[in-house]
Amino acid sequence: MADDRSVWREYAEALLIAAIFLRFTNVFVVQTFYIPSGSMEKTLLVGDHLFVNRFIYGPAATDLERKLLPLRSVNRGDIVVFRSKEAHEIENTVDVVKRCLAVGGDTLAVADNVVSINGKVVDDHLYANYELPDHGGAENPRLDEASNFGPLEVDPDHYFCMGDHRNNSWDSRFWGTLPSQLVKGRALFIYWSYGGKTSDGVWHSWGQKVRELLETLVTFPTKTRWERTFRLVR
Repeated sequence: MADDRSVWREYAEALLIAAIFLRFTNVFVVQTFYIPSGSMEKTLLVGDHLFVNRFIYGPAATDLERKLLPLRSVNRGDIVVFRSKEAHEIENTVDVVKRCLAVGGDTLAVADNVVSINGKVVDDHLYANYELPDHGGAENPRLDEASNFGPLEVDPDHYFCMGDHRNNSWDSRFWGTLPSQLVKGRALFIYWSYGGKTSDGVWHSWGQKVRELLETLVTFPTKTRWERTFRLVR
């Protein structure tokens, strides 16, 4: 009987350590994230599930740690996940994904949808999408403002972030630059892309959650975008 208790105790300790390790990894190293909106199309589609590198930017790292470890600051072109600036101001937690176009000290301007940084036009043809969304932009009455913006000098320790779907993104053109302390990590790669109905991220009920789970299980083989599996995010 004593041996049985010892075995169960070892199992419990192992599970506890595993849970702590997974929690630590999720908070400080790698986190999962899914795309609920079309603001980053075609780079990221609704239903893409990502791994996010939470370690790379090391917000609390010292200069020595940055030299010894694979840490760096946010670079132009990085696709970053961050806490919503607007939600943060009302003490809410909403994660957002956008592309960083300018860093502290840069001057950014948009003229007729052409982006320039420090007076040099950005070659964004590989990822920028200027198509109008299905609603024709009616939900974004400030579309003209988005097409012509600035010039704006980005403050130190701030970033200017925009969605790749330029006419369907609520981003730094509207809510301002992003403070560095709100950045959570860099998008790494897509581990699963699901083309079926995606959760809106709002809790409704256990019944709704069970229905969503069952629908996902049934449609998993046919709705999974297999060609996007393990695709690097760039």
